Amino acid sequence: MIKEASFWSASGEGGKVQCFLCPHNCVISEGKRGICGVRENRGGKLYSLIYASASSVHPDPIEKKPLFHFHPGSYALSFGTVGCNFKCLHCQNYEISQAKPEDYPLIEIMLEEAVRMAKEHKCEGIAWTYNEPTIWWEYTYDTSKIAKREGLYTAYVTNGFTGEDAIREIAPYLDAANVDIKSMSDDFYKKVCGGRLQPVLDSCSIYRDAGVHLEVTYLIIPAHNDSEDEIKKFLKWAGDELGFDIPIHFSAFFPHYKMRDVPPTPLKTLLKAYEIAKGEGFDYVYLGNVPHGDYEDTFCPSCGNRLVERRGFSAKIVGLKDGRCAKCGEKIPIVMQ
Repeated sequence: MIKEASFWSASGEGGKVQCFLCPHNCVISEGKRGICGVRENRGGKLYSLIYASASSVHPDPIEKKPLFHFHPGSYALSFGTVGCNFKCLHCQNYEISQAKPEDYPLIEIMLEEAVRMAKEHKCEGIAWTYNEPTIWWEYTYDTSKIAKREGLYTAYVTNGFTGEDAIREIAPYLDAANVDIKSMSDDFYKKVCGGRLQPVLDSCSIYRDAGVHLEVTYLIIPAHNDSEDEIKKFLKWAGDELGFDIPIHFSAFFPHYKMRDVPPTPLKTLLKAYEIAKGEGFDYVYLGNVPHGDYEDTFCPSCGNRLVERRGFSAKIVGLKDGRCAKCGEKIPIVMQ
């Protein structure tokens, strides 16, 4: 479905328009699209080509996002579309993220229908995920307003490459976000993702400042972003800018798309990152895409009591009471149901 886009202006040059939804700030000629592939200049106006157009809809545990400190044990109806403002060589969902709207069988799901579907599936919220959610900002914004009114939570799983105005405008209707930090190297972002690092780091601070619950994920890719120095650089930034209570998810890489020649992340590499983060003073550090272990569970940073027990994508609250550790009373930064 086509709808006039937000965050753009006429550029004053031969009918061109400039998009400000993300930091690419694309200048788009008549009949052309931005880098994301889903915002097109038609007659000197910018249009979204994917409003209410879903490629994927599925009820998921919120832990799958991953969001571990937000409504643990709940389910979110997850929506994806096509397109992305990144071109990651290791994308796990490249079939949709790199697809054009006209080349994929999209399903039209209007705002009220999306909310009704979430309730029918007994989901407590809606998550925008699978591909970059901000590229269909208009739809996520409009639907989130209705979802909030109907008592549902809302969440983004995002690459963080988003303009500040877009984040701040949706923030009153967005409850949570998990931002993928691809690397602490701008060169990595340019060569592997087709983006830049600093706007992603800035977005994390903006989400936090705007009152959106934030968690961050760092996918560790062998020989690309797995050095001890880079992990420490990531943790230094996270501690300084987001605080030591930010939930951090180190995740294992598996070969995919255009990086099939890169080996999977060894468990010892993830365990080392986990040890470094705990040694630096971070309270909540998790490992993803690894065999079950204590590094999926949430523990009280004060007394060590197990608070939330996880296996796979299921979660069981075992040591929390009224948002505090049931053993010592420590206040835990977890958004409860």
